[in-house]
Amino acid sequence: MSSSAPPVLPVANVPPPPPIGSTVAATGSDAPANSPAVRVLLNNLSESLRHGLALRRPWTELVDRSAFSKPESFSEATLRVRKNYSYFRVNYYAIVAGILAVSLLTNPFSLILLVGLLASWTFLYLFRPSDRPLVILGRTYTDFETLAILSGLTLIVVFLTSVGSVLVSALMLGVAVVCIHGAFRAPEDLFLDDQDNSQATGFLSFLRTPVAAAVPSVTGRV
Repeated sequence: MSSSAPPVLPVANVPPPPPIGSTVAATGSDAPANSPAVRVLLNNLSESLRHGLALRRPWTELVDRSAFSKPESFSEATLRVRKNYSYFRVNYYAIVAGILAVSLLTNPFSLILLVGLLASWTFLYLFRPSDRPLVILGRTYTDFETLAILSGLTLIVVFLTSVGSVLVSALMLGVAVVCIHGAFRAPEDLFLDDQDNSQATGFLSFLRTPVAAAVPSVTGRV
């Protein structure tokens, strides 16, 4: 009587771990876009955006023609700008952002360079794990070398291309529009009781404490 052969168990081929110093493509939870720091930063940005939109004043109030008048002096114009800025803070941010967006969209080359520069800072330095060095073409770069390369690249892109002139001209135009509106818009009918609260929790409040909590590794590198 012949005995039956023992069943063959499947054997999984487990690849050996990569050698120390080599890079592995980030997948799954190791991808920068899925890291906790990125998720916290995106949550803070979305919450600040919703909070800022909640503080937005009606646009009809911003362009009310009956409230416009010529200031009698430069000091009065300056006082008007300060009061109107405190009240229409979010609307002014939206105007400057819109002018900046239009300027970049009308200059696609500058937009591509700026997006590439921001992506380089984001994925090569800000949200790259501190225990994983940057390896390009077989050469390992330290955090200081990475920071120096990105800083030099930023100077080249901003000062040796059209990106810097586009950004500066758009920001100057936006500030000029805000100052002209603030100087000629009489703020007597505005309610400024919540001025202090809007300054404490303004539209860009995420630039203070939330980001510091979201990316603790950045301060460690610098």
